[in-house]
Amino acid sequence: MVMPPGLRKFALTLHMVTSVGWLGAVATFLALAIAGLGGRDAGMTRAAYLSMDTVAWYVIVPLSFASPLTGLVQSLGTPWGLFRQYWVLLKLLMTIPSTLLLLVHMGPIDYTAGIAAKTGLSGADLHGMRMQLVIEASAALFVLLTATVLSVYKPKGMTRYGWRKQNMERSIAQP
Repeated sequence: MVMPPGLRKFALTLHMVTSVGWLGAVATFLALAIAGLGGRDAGMTRAAYLSMDTVAWYVIVPLSFASPLTGLVQSLGTPWGLFRQYWVLLKLLMTIPSTLLLLVHMGPIDYTAGIAAKTGLSGADLHGMRMQLVIEASAALFVLLTATVLSVYKPKGMTRYGWRKQNMERSIAQP
């Protein structure tokens, strides 16, 4: 089913806003993780980890659900389809696991923020876990940037399903 133009533009706008918001929130999280890891001031380090927890729960997690959901609506309501183009399928196969991994990694984020809230963190405290937060945020940013590039460049390549569907539509259109 193809959406009417007004609804399609609204769905596209919603998908773009949630996707770019997710990307920006992860970039912010990465900046805070780097600041917390290299921070010499205990107050700034504490604030960074408390902010990371808030940004993760109230911005990143909701956007990580909204972006694939709006992308799914967008793909099902446009000629691109969900299973017709490799780039659409690849984006889905990147964002769904990213959301699931985010939920798994909320534990270390909560733990680090909890320690920071109770005691503050010195340079050596939880160094491995703090480094893990920087690495994971960097990886998430890379995945989201890759999805953005796929959205802009839309590399050619139809799936087998896409070829079959296109050939069926052509045969129906031609008498």
